[in-house]
Amino acid sequence: MLKVLDHLEEWLITFLMGAATLIIFVSVVHRYGSGLSIPGVQDWLLSLNLGWAQELTIIMFVWMAKFGAAYGVRTGIHVGVDVLINRLSDANRAKFVVIGLGAGALFTGIVGTLGLTFVLENGAHYQFLTWFGMDVGDLYEGPTTPDLEWPTWIVYSAIPLGSYLMCFRFLQVMAAFIRTGELPHHDHGHVDGIDEEHLPVDANYLDMDDNLHPHDLVHKQLGEHGKGDKK
Repeated sequence: MLKVLDHLEEWLITFLMGAATLIIFVSVVHRYGSGLSIPGVQDWLLSLNLGWAQELTIIMFVWMAKFGAAYGVRTGIHVGVDVLINRLSDANRAKFVVIGLGAGALFTGIVGTLGLTFVLENGAHYQFLTWFGMDVGDLYEGPTTPDLEWPTWIVYSAIPLGSYLMCFRFLQVMAAFIRTGELPHHDHGHVDGIDEEHLPVDANYLDMDDNLHPHDLVHKQLGEHGKGDKK
């Protein structure tokens, strides 16, 4: 079940990022192409209405940011200042890590609850009762977006959904840390798809090829060439 949620989270972020980029590209090409005096093509481009593109991409990036934040908690890609925490003893460090993760879960849980209340009051409650054929009473139908004319509660649903998912990820990481003592870690300097060259374990990348530094290492120093090597 967790693997399905992980893949769903990744697919959603990938789709939103790719689709938003494509829509922006098409919109820019349409804008500049409409200004070119090409018979037939210009008239066809002017007949296309892409005024909704900017609003849609903003919505997609908001959703991507909310779910991307939850993905960041799960994979450990969020940047944090942990210099002081890492200088503590293992026992004290563990306590502060748990407190920090718990605080993150509490904060995102509160944000999610406030966001859910706002979404319900902004038209979601009215829409749910309408779908089930129930009496809506004096509930507020809710506004719509200017260009797409979508109910705004759908757009704002990213807040409770993304925040609750982030809260779950904090609790998931905290449970794993209590069980294993390990936090998810990501090398921010690593680029996927690029093989990094690893230096030998006894090579000093700060060494210099002169008489002031030792030359008795097993591996050659950086910049050092053998007799048969090309310079």
